[in-house]
Amino acid sequence: MNYPKKVTLGDITVRDGFQHEEKYIPAEAKIWLAEQLILSGFKHIEVTNFGNPAGMPQFKDADQVMKGIRSSKKIKHLIDNVSLTCVTIREKAVERAIEARKGGYGPDRILLMVSTSESHHKKNSGLSLDEYWKMSEKCIKDARDAGIKVNGTVSTIWGCPIEGPTEMAKAVEFSKRWLDIGASDVEHADHDGSASPDRVYKYFSMLMDKFQKPDKHIVHFHTTRGWGLANVLAALNAGMTNYETSMGGIGGQPANFVDGVPVSGTGEYYYADPSLTGLVPTEDLVVMFDEMGIETGIDIDKVLETGKMVERIVGRRLRSECIKTGRIPKSLTGR
Repeated sequence: MNYPKKVTLGDITVRDGFQHEEKYIPAEAKIWLAEQLILSGFKHIEVTNFGNPAGMPQFKDADQVMKGIRSSKKIKHLIDNVSLTCVTIREKAVERAIEARKGGYGPDRILLMVSTSESHHKKNSGLSLDEYWKMSEKCIKDARDAGIKVNGTVSTIWGCPIEGPTEMAKAVEFSKRWLDIGASDVEHADHDGSASPDRVYKYFSMLMDKFQKPDKHIVHFHTTRGWGLANVLAALNAGMTNYETSMGGIGGQPANFVDGVPVSGTGEYYYADPSLTGLVPTEDLVVMFDEMGIETGIDIDKVLETGKMVERIVGRRLRSECIKTGRIPKSLTGR
């Protein structure tokens, strides 16, 4: 196998992980987790969504969380070297992020998102693809003028939970378009677990043929069908070096029911069993990379301890195997 010896990891639990939870996670817990991730060595974390909290009450505390992280004494010595990302699907959210930045607590980076599936994109954003690209051009300029980087995400690369199969070449075209209109990097997302390792390798090989350098491209896998780590291995072999994950593998479609209250506008879950959604577990990935001799710069033992606390925060057993099994010993145990 031919894979990179050093990778960049981002953790997105505080936003993507918690967005699927049907109980509200207190702001203090979100801030605590962000602190622990930064203390573990993560320099890229995704922390909230600046969209309308009526549709995503999990993020009604967006300003509180951002202010809490920015003012934390625990990470004061590290925060200047950490990139905090907030999701901003529509222009109102972008404007809110810019105002927060002006207020001294806003994000370093925001995220806009297109799907190669028109129906999935319309459901996520409320706009057609043509309308969204036009909006994005303005939003990227406004954000960059405010000193904020912009990520352009491409979704439904390997399939759509609404329409089914999709064309991978379209995602490569969308990636180029993001960079052409000023995005600082591109996330490549398997949002419903449709990707299989052979097609993952094929897609990222196509992408690298187009762009050569992987540093501006981020790999985002769900593990709905249990293929997440296999897909990471396929992406590694295609030369990809940037990955993002969530603690315990949590996350997915925003919850349509929070603290006993139905959430308007979210719609039905894509899956009969909503517990099936989720990303590649951070804990398992850092242990796997360590065993493969791939450098991450992450404190693995601290990640595993933090993973146990995340289970207590959400109140159930999560999908990480390594918080149960631990790391593989590096020397003879004497047993």
